[in-house]
Amino acid sequence: MATMTRDDLGPSAGASRTVGGLALALVSALTFGLSGALARGLLDTGWTPGSVVLVRISVAAVLVAPFGAYAMRGRWDAVRPNLALVLTYGLLAVAGAQFCYFSAVGHMQVGPALLIEYTAPAAVVVWLWVRKGERPGPLTLAGAGLAALGLVLVLDLLSGAGLSVPGVLWALGAMVGAAAYFLISAHEDSGLPALALAAGGLIVGGASLGLLGLVGVLPMSSSTQDVTMAGSSYAWWVPLALLGVVTAAIAYVTGIFAIRRLGSRVASFVALIEVVAGVLWAWLLLEELPNGLQLLGGLLILAGVVGVKLGERDVPDSLLVHE
Repeated sequence: MATMTRDDLGPSAGASRTVGGLALALVSALTFGLSGALARGLLDTGWTPGSVVLVRISVAAVLVAPFGAYAMRGRWDAVRPNLALVLTYGLLAVAGAQFCYFSAVGHMQVGPALLIEYTAPAAVVVWLWVRKGERPGPLTLAGAGLAALGLVLVLDLLSGAGLSVPGVLWALGAMVGAAAYFLISAHEDSGLPALALAAGGLIVGGASLGLLGLVGVLPMSSSTQDVTMAGSSYAWWVPLALLGVVTAAIAYVTGIFAIRRLGSRVASFVALIEVVAGVLWAWLLLEELPNGLQLLGGLLILAGVVGVKLGERDVPDSLLVHE
């Protein structure tokens, strides 16, 4: 298995890889952003966060597992040395991040919960700085600042939203899970294909939540009541199917491929678009129309992403391309 850096691929191939990574990251952000609006309807009808996340992850695991197994053909010897990585990914990046976020939404407004969770990109920058000496440049810091200001405007926090202590703690847990998602997904040098990591993480996440539900540690409640979206009523299984297929299976697979093309730092800031997507989906499905400040915030987030990309330093050895 040959190892090459982006420079070895040539300018044209490197640019194509970056464009492809940005496109995949956009798809991932748009699909992840849909989860909040879909889950809100289910939570309002009596579903618990644990049951929603369990079904979401389980559906995605069933869909992605065959592709992950196919990607592992001839590479099964890579499973054992990466078992801890897969377990950590499944517990933190998949089950932990989703469960903590939905639990936070159950205690506080969606806006503040998302803002706290999406301090994850800053956590990624700090982690890479402390652990690997990847000190962010001025443009990266400026981009982070613009993105943070954009988030404040998009989430409309200037109107004075109240905070719940349990909600804040759950949102901080979601932040840890989101940071783990970006950092672990970038580990190409593990020799584990992206589809295999996604499948393994979904299986581990679903199994862990199911076990917690069986022993009674995690409350599991559901309802067959219709869910209202975009002014219409839908059967309960419709949002669940969309959560599993679109916001989990498609979102995680495209997200991992994007991170392996862009690196954890840049991908984590591009993923801030998920917050903008979440606002737009809430507008379409919950009839929550964003105001002018929120639209301005979206533009600031995009400007921040550009700043982070322009300020990205040379790719470290931990983010090599394997072919």
